[in-house]
Amino acid sequence: MKKKPEIYSAEELAFFQELENEIDNGEYQPLLPKVLEGEKLFYKQVAVDTIVQKTRKKSLNIRLIESDIEKIKVIAFENGLPYQTLISSIIHKVTTKQIKAI
Repeated sequence: MKKKPEIYSAEELAFFQELENEIDNGEYQPLLPKVLEGEKLFYKQVAVDTIVQKTRKKSLNIRLIESDIEKIKVIAFENGLPYQTLISSIIHKVTTKQIKAI
């Protein structure tokens, strides 16, 4: 049986434990409002940059059998999609294991 990957790293778990201990001991001090706003802006930018990086598209040339292309175009038309979008969607689903590759 395949082991599930851990959600948090060992460092993150140690940080959470330390934070819990500080809260329990009454030692926790919240950030000042100005510092908190700066931290929020920083992490918001990190999130935006991550999304941009993960969704960046790159061009790819592949050779397909002509009859396959025609069949794909028919399937795409029936589903109201451009055929290149359908091909991209199928590849994405295979890479994210939403559908099984051969």
